[in-house]
Amino acid sequence: MDLSFIAVVALATLAAGGVVYALFYPMLSGQARAEKRRKEFAAPVAARMVDREALARQKRGQIAQSLKEIEARENARNKVTLEIQFLQAGLNWDRRKFYIVSAITGLVTGILFFVATGNLILLAVGLFIGGFGLPRWFLSRARTKRLKKFGNEFPNALDVIVRGIRSGLPLNDCLRIIASEAAEPVRTEFRLIIESQGLGLPLTEAASKLYERMPCAEANFFGIVLAIQQKTGGNLSETLGNLSKVIRERRKMRDKIQAVSMEAKASAAIIGALPPVVAILVYLTSPKYIELLWITQTGKVALVACAVWMLIGIMVMRKMINFNI
Repeated sequence: MDLSFIAVVALATLAAGGVVYALFYPMLSGQARAEKRRKEFAAPVAARMVDREALARQKRGQIAQSLKEIEARENARNKVTLEIQFLQAGLNWDRRKFYIVSAITGLVTGILFFVATGNLILLAVGLFIGGFGLPRWFLSRARTKRLKKFGNEFPNALDVIVRGIRSGLPLNDCLRIIASEAAEPVRTEFRLIIESQGLGLPLTEAASKLYERMPCAEANFFGIVLAIQQKTGGNLSETLGNLSKVIRERRKMRDKIQAVSMEAKASAAIIGALPPVVAILVYLTSPKYIELLWITQTGKVALVACAVWMLIGIMVMRKMINFNI
């Protein structure tokens, strides 16, 4: 047999075997079955991914809604109503009395403005200032003044508690001593704590109510110290002694800052009072010269613009010299 014929047959056989291998290998090796299974599971996996994303978005929405509800509850709880403001200011008022006083103040202020100027616009301005501005200002000032008195007297009350505990007196007896002998408004606030305990309220909750009536850091510290001491134990006299020291150091720092900033406050007061003082002096000496400000339209616009800029400057200076400790 010719060698060339054998070689052709061998090559043809190899070629046929290669074609058969290429065609049937996926079925023989299981690759086709794997591909088929992959295609079968591809769509459910995509669907599961879509479901996961939808669930994640839903969960994020639920978390955001929960956070909004918590924030709304906190804002509602921390909202200071008129009754709480009366309590913080130490005024035995109710809404009806406050509204009556506001109406009377507004009416009197509006009449005074109208009698002094004869302008109906200033009558409305006087009604607004007297009805909404002055009562709120008085309430805020009374509240601030009472908080300042409480902060000045509160370290002395803590010292009474510390000395009483070290001498062997129970904490409630120390609180009763403060409620009967301390200066106002500390005496009233501790008497309310004693009365709350008499109604069945625990000491920690009664002390935490102090912060609602006296929204200052000192009252909050006192409630936190009592709550921690009840849960974990410890030397209450030492803790309250440290708290009293911290409060006195805070007050000392506040007084020091106030003393250092008095020069800036005096400068701000002089700068703020200079324009109206100059305007009054010019009016007394040359009324025809300055009355153009409220007679002509251009003068009225300039006067309003100057008042706005002066108000902005005063607020900026107040912000620069006001420090919170």
